[in-house]
Amino acid sequence: MSVNKVILIGNVGKDPDVRYTAPDQAIATFSLATTERGYTTSTGTQVPEKTEWHNIVMWGRNAQIAEKYIRKGSQLYIEGKLRTRVWEDRNQIKRYVTEIYVDTFDFLGGKKE
Repeated sequence: MSVNKVILIGNVGKDPDVRYTAPDQAIATFSLATTERGYTTSTGTQVPEKTEWHNIVMWGRNAQIAEKYIRKGSQLYIEGKLRTRVWEDRNQIKRYVTEIYVDTFDFLGGKKE
C-alpha cells in the first residue's frame, strides 16, 4: 500500500498562467506560498519564520476556475499529489521540478478584489 497525498493552505504568489492543449483542456500553473511561523524556544533562541514555495498544476475544470477567480494573494486550501518531472536542458543537464497536481481545492479568506 502507498499514499501520495498533499494538503496545503497558503497564498497564491502570482496569477495563474493558463494554456489550452485542446478547446476544453485547460492547464493552469502558479506558485503557492506556505509559511511556518517563527517562534522563541524556552532557552530564548529565536527561530525565524520560514516560507516554502510550491509549484501548483491544475487541469480541466479546476484550471478554468483558476483562470477566472484565482489571483495573486488568494488564500487556498489544496489537496493533490506530488509529481516530479525530469528533462534535459539545452546543455544536456538533467533538470527536476516537483509539482503539486491538484485534485480538489477551495477558496479561503485572503485578498479580495
